[in-house]
Amino acid sequence: MTYVVLENCIACKHMDCVEVCPVDCFYEGENMLVIHPDECIDCGVCEPECPADAIRPDTEPEVEQWVEMNRKYAEIWPVITQIGTPPANASEMDGVPNKFETLFSPKPGSGS
Repeated sequence: MTYVVLENCIACKHMDCVEVCPVDCFYEGENMLVIHPDECIDCGVCEPECPADAIRPDTEPEVEQWVEMNRKYAEIWPVITQIGTPPANASEMDGVPNKFETLFSPKPGSGS
């Protein structure tokens, strides 16, 4: 099992999860985070830290597609190990549907 970041992180990009990860397996894109599924140790400490409820174990239904998406971008985005500032409108973006099709950016973030 591994944990992955789901669509609701897009344009919310809270980084509370980054600070609690014991293995630094989060990677930063311009407007979301991903978890490298091969580096995640399945501890689960990140899941309850996400205010947008955007982290789930890969054993849940409909999460399979996100495992490969997380892997793909973790391979090209920089690692992030320190909490940063979420977007000013993060609360408003929480729960907005179809963010991947309309808002996702494949550009890397700055990392830390």
